[in-house]
Amino acid sequence: MPLYFFDTFENGTHIVDDHGHDCVSHEEVRLEAMRVLPSIAREEIPKDGDRQAFTVLVKDEAGAPVYSATLTFAGLWLGGNGTE
Repeated sequence: MPLYFFDTFENGTHIVDDHGHDCVSHEEVRLEAMRVLPSIAREEIPKDGDRQAFTVLVKDEAGAPVYSATLTFAGLWLGGNGTE
């Protein structure tokens, strides 16, 4: 089964996946990337403001990029300055 590495980028911080995940298909790679992003965002969004982006870059065993996905969060106060 092919091994893929899911590196993440969280607001400028690169986190390297040293362990990798076995995936049997490209669809499984895509679904794993989709699973990873919300779990990162759930922990990180409350810590760091209203504009954030989270990216996962998937590499194959040779280190070649094969898939990338980005989740963006943008919060905006409406009708005031957010201090009410």
